[in-house]
Amino acid sequence: MYNKFLVLAAASLFTSSAAFAQVTVGDPWIRATVPAQKTGGAFMQLRSPKATRLVDVQSPVAGRAEVHQMAMEGQTMRMQKVDGIDLPAGQSVNLSSGGYHVMLFDLKQQLKEGQQVPLTLTFVGADKKRENVTVQVPVKPLTYTAAH
Repeated sequence: MYNKFLVLAAASLFTSSAAFAQVTVGDPWIRATVPAQKTGGAFMQLRSPKATRLVDVQSPVAGRAEVHQMAMEGQTMRMQKVDGIDLPAGQSVNLSSGGYHVMLFDLKQQLKEGQQVPLTLTFVGADKKRENVTVQVPVKPLTYTAAH
């Protein structure tokens, strides 16, 4: 009986700690830059089993990182900073060219194909708890386009 209790207690600890890391990041990538380029873009798919919101992005390779959205205004494509992106429970949200994406400003170095760039994404759940997810994002060639 005592051993069964220990197994159940250990299983519940494992389940609750696994549930904490709720956001998954799929297929992240950053487009390579040319020498002296000071901005770059990062793209990925985000998914969470619970409703949450992406509220911040940081990377040591950039002076600042922001979440942006591109949208058509009449005949003109405009890009603007947004204060966050909602992730509905159980649904994938794409950060891609032409839509939501991460902008890296004041790059401290050229981003070269084959490098790995750390990005820390900060999410806030409905319970107001913050969760940081750090991913190593591969740098792809200048001509790379993600498969749809």
